[in-house]
Amino acid sequence: MPSVVGRYIEADNTKYRISGVVKSVPITAYQFYADIFIPYTVSKNDFKGKGYGGNYTGILLAPTKADVPAMKKEYEQMIKKVPMESKEFKQIYSHANSFLAGYLDSGSEDLSGVTVLTIILSVFALLVMGLPTLNLVNINITRIMERSSEIGVRKAFGASSRTLVYQFIVENLILTLLGGVIGVVLSLVAISMINEAQFINNLHLSLNLTVLLYALVTCIFFGLFSGVYPAWRMSKLNVVTALKSK
Repeated sequence: MPSVVGRYIEADNTKYRISGVVKSVPITAYQFYADIFIPYTVSKNDFKGKGYGGNYTGILLAPTKADVPAMKKEYEQMIKKVPMESKEFKQIYSHANSFLAGYLDSGSEDLSGVTVLTIILSVFALLVMGLPTLNLVNINITRIMERSSEIGVRKAFGASSRTLVYQFIVENLILTLLGGVIGVVLSLVAISMINEAQFINNLHLSLNLTVLLYALVTCIFFGLFSGVYPAWRMSKLNVVTALKSK
């Protein structure tokens, strides 16, 4: 593909000379998305106003992730030197927030939007994971009760309650991990299909390994939690009662 740098493009009845081409971003990142990027000095909006409120958003790009704290600190120091717009204001609140913090800015200095989102997602995750866990506990109890004769035989041959509890907990964890692997495979298939369908311009989904790790740890925890009570209840079965069950 030939280079377009140096050529001209017309937009909104104005000709602009192309100085470079940047990688496209998805339209969902509305703070960064644009069809073309032009200098603010050629904007038809008024950018010469001295008020602190306006239609412009400043975006700082750090060379590396390690430079972000220093940039934030420098920005905070600069804001302290900015004079007040008028006497009716006492303090200026402005921060060099990360993308997520800026996107979820609640306008409150006491409660950030990230904190609110974290609380909401935590409650939602607890409900989403808690209800299936209770359901899984009931399924495990039923499954164990159906195997009561097997438990009775093993107890009659000297298997300790600890050994039986360990067996059923391991079985539950294996099922949990198997379900997690199937979930990851289905997620990869769904991501591939969405990327190929291109429902959103320039959107490219990928598997986040950090999120995946947290999800697997959460699944293992709830899988272990859902297997402890049924295993403990199974260990209390009387040998004679268990052998009579069918």
